[in-house]
Amino acid sequence: MTPEEKKLLEAKAKVLKALAHPTRLWMVEKLEEGERCVCEFVDGVDVDFSTISKHLSVLKQAGIVSDEKRGKQVFYTLKVPCVNNFMGCVEAVIKSQANDQAALVECSL
Repeated sequence: MTPEEKKLLEAKAKVLKALAHPTRLWMVEKLEEGERCVCEFVDGVDVDFSTISKHLSVLKQAGIVSDEKRGKQVFYTLKVPCVNNFMGCVEAVIKSQANDQAALVECSL
C-alpha cells in the first residue's frame, strides 16, 4: 500500500466511522429530505441539545453535512447527498444476509 492509498483509505474510514451510529444515520436520512434545524433533531430523537450537537459535529468534521447559522438557530444540510446512495447498498447487504440465513434454516429442517 502506498502512502497515498493509505491516506485515502483513512479518509474513507473517517466517513464510515461518522456514519456508524444509529442516530447519525437517522439524521442523514432526514437531511436527505431537506435542511433541518438542530431543534428538529432534538424533538425527533428525544435527547438533549448537547448530544445532538455532538452528533452533528462528527458529521460535519467528516464532511458529510454543512451548517448555516441564522440568528440563534443553526440549520444543517447534506454536503454530499449521494451518501444516501451508499445506504441502499448497505440495505442490499442486510437483505442478502437475511436471505442467506433463511436458506440455512430451510436446509436444516
